[in-house]
Parts: sequence; structure tokens; C-alpha cells
Amino acid sequence: MNSNEALPDRLYIPKSPVTMRTVTADEAGQRIDNFLMRHFKTVPRSRVYRLLRKGEVRVNRKRVEAEYRIQEGDEVRLPPVRIDAGDESGGVAPGRPSSSLMDLLERAVIFQDKHLLVIDKPAGVAVHGGSGMSFGVIEALRASRPRETLELVHRLDRDTSGVLLVARDRSTLTALHALIRNGGMHKTYLGLVAGSWQLGTKRIDAPLATDNRQHGERHVRVAAAGKDSTSIFKPVTFFGSLATLMEVDIPTGRTHQIRVHACFAGHPLLGDDKYGDRERNAELKGHGLKRTFLHAQSVAFEWPGSGVPFHASAPLPGELAAVLDAITPIKRKAGPGRASAGRASPGKAPARKPRAKRAPHSG
Repeated sequence: MNSNEALPDRLYIPKSPVTMRTVTADEAGQRIDNFLMRHFKTVPRSRVYRLLRKGEVRVNRKRVEAEYRIQEGDEVRLPPVRIDAGDESGGVAPGRPSSSLMDLLERAVIFQDKHLLVIDKPAGVAVHGGSGMSFGVIEALRASRPRETLELVHRLDRDTSGVLLVARDRSTLTALHALIRNGGMHKTYLGLVAGSWQLGTKRIDAPLATDNRQHGERHVRVAAAGKDSTSIFKPVTFFGSLATLMEVDIPTGRTHQIRVHACFAGHPLLGDDKYGDRERNAELKGHGLKRTFLHAQSVAFEWPGSGVPFHASAPLPGELAAVLDAITPIKRKAGPGRASAGRASPGKAPARKPRAKRAPHSG
């Protein structure tokens, strides 16, 4: 380039200065990645994770992983960042979530009070922007409720439908995160796995490690050095040698946990294009399965402090119930040691609406 030629304007965009932040009591308990994304509101999620991987973010002068939970008094180094919609990282999508996405998620609210929103999340919608999606559940809800402070209590994969909790204040978020860490939140899923499950009720304790891949896509594997992870699989309905409908409880909540543990047990989730069985997936596609068959059926816990019970549930979506209907002709009765013959099968789409209930929260 000739020295007299004007440089593109984007090269002159300055970086933000290095900032040191002391974590307050209200901020304590959240993951460092969430803390950073709230601070760098217009920086792509993928770049936030890159800052963490490169060690540019420091807590008390040390590197931390994305899962680190900040504590009151922690000193966080916020590195310089160029906030430029056209930079090499892919930039920030302009505008705001579409009105159709906001309307979809407002209609998906199945419970709300002054502390909590419960969403019956549709499949195909990410819980947050990133990995190829500009906006997700949390961005859309914040856009439709600009005066509220909304934070995700937990996460669901983009392909997974069902119950998702969103806190409406910091104290609720902190209390529910503590509950999750202490094993006090009970989450149950429905999943359709390949083959005839012959393991009965099976508890799988297999540590999981995450390998980062290009464009922010994650791949998780069972590894001795991974994080403790537990899933409890219970067969509900058998469909011959083709598939088994499972109820899965997860005392821990790691990324892709059910998907990886199902594969580890030799019965991958059907429709899963990352950890699944291609041949079986192709067969189920012929029966109408167009995504991973995994649905967050319910969440239950007791409110910290008051002990008041809370329960929220969402019925199996119509598109998944239709798959069960399509393969029902090959269903075989469960034998001894399998699913109880008296249990209701979700083979038909429930006629009831999603529900959530609890007594008043004393917090």
C-alpha cells in the first residue's frame, strides 16, 4: 500500500483499555464466561472464549477456565478488546432479535413470577447467541423485556427442547446456582436411544472432558481427567430392536452429558449427528426424526431458605411424539426387569399444556 493512501477506517478503531474489576457480592457465584459477556456486551461469544483460552483474562493474576465461578473480592483483569463489527473475529451482528423470535419465546413462557421465568424452549433455538447464531433465548427475552434483569439459570443444547429456567434477579440466580452445585436441582429428560436397552436402570459415572473445535463447536469425550459426570438412564418403552425411549436424570449438568453418556453405554441418542449412529439416524429420519431426540421434561427443586417445592414440566413436542407414533407398530412389550408395564407411554402427544407450580417464594 502507498504510504499516501488512506488506511481503512476499521484499522483506526482503538481497543478498550486494560481494566481491573473487583467482584462484588451481587456478582459473585456466576461463571467467568458469563461475567465477561455481560461486560463485553457487543463482543462475539467466540472471541470471549478465545480471550480465556489465551490467558488474556486473569483472576487474581491467574489463568482460569470458562467454568470458573467468580467470588466476592476476586480481582479480574479485563484485557483490551477492539469492539468492531467488521473485525477479523467475525464481528457483531447488527440490529436486534427479530420480532418473530421474540414473539415465539414470549409464547413459550409457561410460568413466571417476580423471581423466575420458565420457558418451554423450542428445538432449534440456542439459549444464547454464538456458534453461527446471532441471537438466542436470552438475547430475545432481554430485547422484549428491556427493563428486566434476566439471566440463564442453566443451559440446553440448541437441538434440545423443553424446560429452561431464567432468573429475573441476581439473588434468585445466585441461589439457584448454589442449589445446582449442591445437587439440589432435579432435571429429567426424555430421550430415544438406538437399539434395545438391556441394562435396566443404569447409573453412568463417567468423567467428561471438552475439546474445543473450530468456530466454537465443542466436542466432549469420556476421559479420566475430565469432570465428574453422572447420568441415570431408565427404560420407558421398547420399540423392538430399533430403539428404546429412556427417562434420564442428571445429578450433574455437563456440556453434551446425556449425549456422550448414551454413546458410552452403546446406545447413542437417535438423530444426534455428532455422537450418534449414522445408519440408525438415517433409518429414523425415514420415520420423521429431523433432530436429536432429547427433551427436557421437567425441573424440580425446593427453594433455598424456605424449602417451598417447585416443579415445572413440558410435554413431549408434537414432532417427537409423531416419531414415536410412527415406530409404535414395531413396539414390543417390556419383559422382566425392563420398564414397568403400568407406566404411561408418551407415544401420544399429551393433550395437556406445559405446567409449572409452586407455593409463594419467601425470598
